[in-house]
Amino acid sequence: MGKRHSLELKPIGIIHSPYKSTGATPYQGYKSEEISRIEVFKEFEEGLKDIEGFSHIIVIYWFHKSQGYHFLVKTPWDDSLHGLFTTRSPHRPCPLGLTVVELVAREKNILKVKGLDAIDGTPLLDIKPYVPSIDERSVVKPGWFEDKLGKGRS
Repeated sequence: MGKRHSLELKPIGIIHSPYKSTGATPYQGYKSEEISRIEVFKEFEEGLKDIEGFSHIIVIYWFHKSQGYHFLVKTPWDDSLHGLFTTRSPHRPCPLGLTVVELVAREKNILKVKGLDAIDGTPLLDIKPYVPSIDERSVVKPGWFEDKLGKGRS
């Protein structure tokens, strides 16, 4: 077993969303038309240069309300238990969230986005551009999600 390393994550901003509690968020934000605001702290604003040229961005954040986790998880799409790392549950040993969102507008250090499923006050850890030729895959296997995504909570 390899040596475990400690690490320190420092937020670069905060997410302002219409969702005030974990129960209010959609299971998959891409289906939502709600607008969220991503506030990038002023000291990082220069790093947003040229972001307006992207239609979509990848947002990485900390599920700060997540408490505990289980290695076997029941999801909204299936009654069977699945391994935690084959689900998108926010309850994880390292509760990172990752979502591809549509970039609607930028106003200085504020990004207006559509499709984010984070609650209001969520710490922002990073932003990356979504680049189809890099991020898309033409042949994929969706695992146990096969034939499940049309069912369950949206």
